[in-house]
Amino acid sequence: MDSQRDSALPVASAGAPAAGSASRPARAEAKRSVASATKKSNKSDQIVGRLTTDRGQRAAAKAQALAAALAEAKGAAVPDTSAATASAAPDHMLTAVDVDPLAQVGEARRRGRGAVSNAAGRFEPAARILFDDGWASLEDLPAFRTEVVEERARTVITRNTSPDIAFDRSINAYRGCEHGCIYCFARPTHAYHGLSAGLDFESKLFVKPDAPELLARELMHRTYTPRTIAMGTNTDPYQPIERQYEVTRKLLEVLRDFGHPVGIVTKSGLVARDIDILAPMAARGLVKVAISITTLDPKLARLMEPRAASPARRLETIRRLSEAGIPTAVLAAPLIPALNDMEIERILDSAKAAGAIEAGYVTLRLPLEIADMFREWLAAHFPEKARHIMSLVREMHGGKDYDSGFGKRGRGEGPYAWTIGRRFEIAARRLGLVGRGLKLTTEHFKRATQVGEQLSLFA
Repeated sequence: MDSQRDSALPVASAGAPAAGSASRPARAEAKRSVASATKKSNKSDQIVGRLTTDRGQRAAAKAQALAAALAEAKGAAVPDTSAATASAAPDHMLTAVDVDPLAQVGEARRRGRGAVSNAAGRFEPAARILFDDGWASLEDLPAFRTEVVEERARTVITRNTSPDIAFDRSINAYRGCEHGCIYCFARPTHAYHGLSAGLDFESKLFVKPDAPELLARELMHRTYTPRTIAMGTNTDPYQPIERQYEVTRKLLEVLRDFGHPVGIVTKSGLVARDIDILAPMAARGLVKVAISITTLDPKLARLMEPRAASPARRLETIRRLSEAGIPTAVLAAPLIPALNDMEIERILDSAKAAGAIEAGYVTLRLPLEIADMFREWLAAHFPEKARHIMSLVREMHGGKDYDSGFGKRGRGEGPYAWTIGRRFEIAARRLGLVGRGLKLTTEHFKRATQVGEQLSLFA
């Protein structure tokens, strides 16, 4: 059993017929067809984790469908292999079949993106499967290009009552994020639009152009009580399309005029564009910014966060904000076992040198579809580390890919999680990056005498 766990199970073996059930040429042709499809799935033939029994059965069914379709196109015979696959891929293993080659996208089509697949959303009744039938090539399909849809919302401030989150309200001007971070815990929200958490999340974006007007209306309401609003909690407020739409900048103008405090989390250097707004707000105790740095290795950053700012630019952004008098923190997030957690001390040292006054961290979170997507990404880029990384991730979440319990989801538990936390604490204390939490003020908050005064900004 152990030897089976330590070796990849290619799709071709799952689709191989029993001896004597078909002619040798037919069997050989079927194997070659399925092996060809497997080759296009970006090294997905590596074992990179574990599965539940149900997921293993679903994967086996997908492999059966692929093998049958390819064999039919080539004129070969492939018998039913569901029983053979079930026995070859037990419920505790993740194999080439299980990382879903049917949903994966060729490298040329996803160049500059984070995800390697575009599987249907979890609410969709059916999945669309592409395969090469010999008449045309999958490589001829167009690349995923960024599309933006303007949506009209009724409100813009989102409330939460989570006990492990330091804020109770937030604003997200965008849905989806072009940064393409493979680990982004907001990816599953795209399923509510009938879209994939994979490449769709990075390329099919939604913007709320009327968000500043909605914010002004909500702040004007007589029952509104000011408390710090967080920006960047779901998707980055300074993702690339902000250059065109400037919704985040207009939101900051509204908050400035109302004297309302705001905290910003971003991994983009574009935040420095708004220093002219942020610096005066900072002088009144109305703003602080956290720059997220996942790694100082530009190659790793490009794989994990393909369209986000480079590590060097993020450090430069910390320097620029700090020099402008804007209190700036560094957020080492997410810390991924055996992939970037060895950089904790280096990240904090570099951020401190750039001017950061505070630090925080979050460990990897893999809710819903992200667990499978992260496995696919590991299989494509780090197949030799995949099993070890996922083993440590599960160790930090009680044997599961993810534990959504309050207080556990962003820190994990167990020896490895404790070690990460302790290392971070020691480094942060040594650098003076703890105990300096800046509390923003609401004393400057004021409503316009009439709604029209504020809304005139958008005329």
